[in-house]
Amino acid sequence: MNLNACQGWIRWIGGVAALAALLTIFTGIWRGMRRPVGMTAGRAPGWLRSPLFYVVTSALFGGFCILLWRPLPLALSSGAQAGALTLGALLYFPGMAFVLWGRLTLGRMYFVSTSSGAQLFADHQLITRGAFAIVRHPMYAGLIAVGFGGLLIYRTWTWLFIAAIAPALLLRARREEQALAARFGAEWEAYKACVPAWIPWRRR
Repeated sequence: MNLNACQGWIRWIGGVAALAALLTIFTGIWRGMRRPVGMTAGRAPGWLRSPLFYVVTSALFGGFCILLWRPLPLALSSGAQAGALTLGALLYFPGMAFVLWGRLTLGRMYFVSTSSGAQLFADHQLITRGAFAIVRHPMYAGLIAVGFGGLLIYRTWTWLFIAAIAPALLLRARREEQALAARFGAEWEAYKACVPAWIPWRRR
């Protein structure tokens, strides 16, 4: 298989994986909107529970990404393209798997947050198994890897934008940790002492 064909297959599979992840995430959001609200850290706006908000923001974000879907002005040799494709796949696909694993592990406990606030459910449980036994933020760690991996695979302005905003997830993770610490106290501190936030091999 030549380089162009290999690149085409990787990009196509990557697109299917992204659609599967989005479907799983939006299913969790839909279920979460119907559950009783619990503790909040920071300002968790009420529109996070509005279906219209997700329709509008998805349309705007999707349209913006389509407008930006232009190749970056990069002239790469065949060797550089192969290297970018390989490194991108090594970031993108494990990252996507981590996103899906984390989402499925959370199950009924999944919902969205913002950099300004995070909200738990009234009957929220602390999830420490599965992907959350490896790092405290598997979905966010996976999304950051997906952002940079996608940039190397697709090399478009859209993926440059996604990679640039991925570090904002660090702020969302901080808000979520504040809510979990307030809700679970000693249980959260014990979990935090044993499981690293981002890097799996830095176990304590």
